[in-house]
Amino acid sequence: MLAITLSEFVSRPYAQLVATIKHTDVKTVTGESGANYQIEIDVLWDSEHGKDLLIIGSIDDGGWRAFLPVTESLIMKPDGTLI
Repeated sequence: MLAITLSEFVSRPYAQLVATIKHTDVKTVTGESGANYQIEIDVLWDSEHGKDLLIIGSIDDGGWRAFLPVTESLIMKPDGTLI
């Protein structure tokens, strides 16, 4: 679920992702088991303003996992290339 949500998010153009900096994208999804999960996506400057973006996704079930969510991250260059 997290990988799918993250890949959909990073399919957006670089400029659109820049506009989401400092605005956490949060959604609730239901897993195959019927359990609800919260997914959060954050976009930050990776090292310096105007350069690469660090895109971090996390998922938790609202229980103890909320204290240590599963995370994945990607880096996007200004030309839209993922590294």
